[in-house]
Amino acid sequence: MSIAATARAPEDHKPSTAGQPASAEAVFEALLAPHRSLSRRGSVTLMAAVAIASAAIACRFWFIGAWPVMTFSVIEVSLAVLLLAINLRRARARELIQLSSAAITVVQTDHNGRRHSFSLPSAWLQIKLDTAENRCSRLLLSSRGFAREIGAFLHEPEKLSLFEALRDALQALRQPRFDNEQLRES
Repeated sequence: MSIAATARAPEDHKPSTAGQPASAEAVFEALLAPHRSLSRRGSVTLMAAVAIASAAIACRFWFIGAWPVMTFSVIEVSLAVLLLAINLRRARARELIQLSSAAITVVQTDHNGRRHSFSLPSAWLQIKLDTAENRCSRLLLSSRGFAREIGAFLHEPEKLSLFEALRDALQALRQPRFDNEQLRES
């Protein structure tokens, strides 16, 4: 998983482009992507190595008369390639989270490239990390009875990190700190 999160100071605000009004400035942005340890090139290299090793073993058994091993070897390599292709395809999922003073907008892109987005008003926004012993935790955004899960593909420490970052950004948004030079003691 990779989380690219930025929290901006008020002077660094830029207008959002994800369906929010131009007056709503993003104070927090995070781009979530599932973690995959192999690149596409690494996956091809791995599958080639597995296919060559499996073919060598299968040929050895074929030469000693155990030809059914060749059939199982072909099935095994085909299944491994299929599962790796599914894994690589699922790695294309993304979530973009933008928090502004007006709303939080989440744009979820699934592994097929379909986008789903929703917005919740910041004034009523609640962020909850729902944990249970028998299952994975869930990071929920809720507002006025409407709740949605975000970061479902994240691991536990990453969900906790995102929860803390969102909670801190929302708290900073709700309780702004005003710095007036005239009120400072000299």
